[in-house]
Amino acid sequence: MVGIITYGAYIPRFRIKTEEIARVWGANGAEIAAGLGVKEKAVPDLDEDTLTISVNAARFALERRSVNPDEIGAIYVGSESHPYAVKPTAATVGEAIGATPVMTAADYEFACKAGTAGIQTCMGLVKSGMIKYGIAIGADVAQGAPGDALEYTAAAGGAAFVIGDKDPIAEINHTCSFTTDTPDFWRREGQGYPRHGGRFSGEPAYFKHIQGAAKMMLEYMGTKPSDYDYAVFHQPNAKFPRNVSAMLGFTSEQIKPGLAVPRLGNTYSGAVPVGLSATLDIAKPGDRIFVTSYGSGSGSDAFDITVTDKIETLINRKAAPSVEDLLNHKKYVDYAVYAKHKGKIVRAA
Repeated sequence: MVGIITYGAYIPRFRIKTEEIARVWGANGAEIAAGLGVKEKAVPDLDEDTLTISVNAARFALERRSVNPDEIGAIYVGSESHPYAVKPTAATVGEAIGATPVMTAADYEFACKAGTAGIQTCMGLVKSGMIKYGIAIGADVAQGAPGDALEYTAAAGGAAFVIGDKDPIAEINHTCSFTTDTPDFWRREGQGYPRHGGRFSGEPAYFKHIQGAAKMMLEYMGTKPSDYDYAVFHQPNAKFPRNVSAMLGFTSEQIKPGLAVPRLGNTYSGAVPVGLSATLDIAKPGDRIFVTSYGSGSGSDAFDITVTDKIETLINRKAAPSVEDLLNHKKYVDYAVYAKHKGKIVRAA
């Protein structure tokens, strides 16, 4: 059975409170922040980007469980914010963890579900026998124009998963996807910030696709929400995942461990990977996890995962920081420092 061999997450330590962003943009900003249910978000340091986040997440994964770098045959990095338009993030990650030459490496882009698309690709390559291990990473330094609703949530962070079929800590029982051409969110080449369809991003975009993939999974597996111990849904804000989980019949307790967005913000391609990592941090053998990502444009990937007893015998979860550790390790900045870190303001030449 193909599954997760080990995992790791990384979140920059700097934070900005949404009330500080609202202070700069006025009364309407405070209303936006309150409605989204996000109290603060992670901000990259001046020398951090999607590449450094991906490298740190991959290194943490390998610290939890030793994997021979020579046996890593694929690396895929999903992101909306690759540092180069032409130069793969995945190749540099491979070099940084000693896994080069890699048989196949590529950067993925499908808005916020590019990381889970990488997991699916690694699953296929492992199942076919082409590779022994593959690494799938979802990471972003999310963009949001000054004063736009996105600025209150667009955050930095990500997670990495080593996929294989030799003693996985969590078996991936099945995966399926639901995709249509629904343009709710986009950024043209060369533009610094994305644009979005406002309420259109909820329905028919987010809710239609997550429910489409989730219902397809439940029907295929012959399961119901109560059969799962935990559930992780894409979290662009705190409201959407809570609403869609209730629509599908999942409880607030099932999604609570993986709902990092109120203290993290929306890490785009890293959102579901970080949520799944937080869930694996506390999961026990036999626990079943339901996962559904979402990427604008639009599509959702669903996963049915069962935690194995190997999570207690073959990895050392304490060898790398948990998501809770990373969320608690923080330093607050004001809007001016945040804007400098995000490149919204730069020193004149």
